Amino acid sequence: MDSKKVHQFVKEKRKALGLTQEELSFKAGVGLRFVRELEQGKSTLQMNKVNQVLKLFGYELGPVPVDRNDLIHEGS
Repeated sequence: MDSKKVHQFVKEKRKALGLTQEELSFKAGVGLRFVRELEQGKSTLQMNKVNQVLKLFGYELGPVPVDRNDLIHEGS
């Protein structure tokens, strides 16, 4: 996966497959509310549930490099 955010990735993949949020939640075994919050970019989601959704697309969460300058500015 490129530098695209997880919520953007999931939403684009879901739409490309012609799935509704409800259909995705059923296929992934997670709640509809979870899918909605995931696609909205909520930052406090359970990683195991995110991986349940990503698994449908052949992906899983993993370490992604970040610009260390961004980290310095966040603490300001």
